[in-house]
Amino acid sequence: MSHAISIHKTGGPEVLQWADTEVGTPGPGQVRLKQTAVGLNYIDVYHRTGLYPLPLPFVPGMEAAGKVDAVGSGVTHLKPGDRVAYASVLGAYAEARLIAADRLVKLPDFIDDRTAAAMMLQGMTARYLIRDIYRVGPGDTILIHAAAGGVGLIVCQWAAALGATVIGTVSNDEKAALAKANGCHHPIVYTREDFQARVLEITGGKKLPVVYDSVGKDTFMKSLDCLRPRGLMVLFGASSGPVAPLDLSLLSQKGSLLVTRPTLATFVATKPLLEENSADLFGAVGSGKVKIHVNQTYPLKDAAQAHRDLEARKTTGSTVLTV
Repeated sequence: MSHAISIHKTGGPEVLQWADTEVGTPGPGQVRLKQTAVGLNYIDVYHRTGLYPLPLPFVPGMEAAGKVDAVGSGVTHLKPGDRVAYASVLGAYAEARLIAADRLVKLPDFIDDRTAAAMMLQGMTARYLIRDIYRVGPGDTILIHAAAGGVGLIVCQWAAALGATVIGTVSNDEKAALAKANGCHHPIVYTREDFQARVLEITGGKKLPVVYDSVGKDTFMKSLDCLRPRGLMVLFGASSGPVAPLDLSLLSQKGSLLVTRPTLATFVATKPLLEENSADLFGAVGSGKVKIHVNQTYPLKDAAQAHRDLEARKTTGSTVLTV
């Protein structure tokens, strides 16, 4: 008998229930995966609370790493014993699971399972943000909110390595020091500083070509005012709550601004896209340009406490649930 975290009703962390589960045998195109580490992400909170509704009941979680235990018919690129990882596939809070083989990528030897579980969703998110949505390069100055979080720390490192100047918002001095140590040239403690005013000061009034915002309601409108004409607002999360409906005429008034609401699933929707994205990420980590910080671990059965700490902003970097 295996175990998984199951959600039968949406709500607070207490709805995360440790339960027995039957995994079964893999069907055509599937593998059975024995998981060793599961990534914790804010989208898990959105699913748990019902902000992003899912049919009930469900097993939450969007990324994990482990070993292939068995393969179904038609699977030729994987075999039992292969170390693999995945992201953007619901059902990760489990000791074992069935999963489509084409959603898995093999792990290189230099990436351990916990690092893999921490980096797949956040790392590939960082990659599409700075390489696909807006191609960050030398001379760019960018703003990333929640700079000391999992995606934030990766964006800071990677963008700095690409030659960009990085501005990041954080909630306290400890997180500011962490962000600065990971490539953020100008950490802004938003609890005592006006980030919009600081952006104007840092850029000499020129503002920014792009803002990356996973906070949402509390930062969105001020983030628009950090953008130069024709700048791009990238909303990829809503940790403070969803953004209110927007009068699109504001975008013209503020300088013909662009707004996008991307999601990782679109950027890894096919096997070639997944392989391209993950290969870039593995290359950045293997080169040392990006270091993955697993700053918290919890047993999988204690996922509720991990959620409490994440929502209370007690975590930094990446968090992994161990199996």
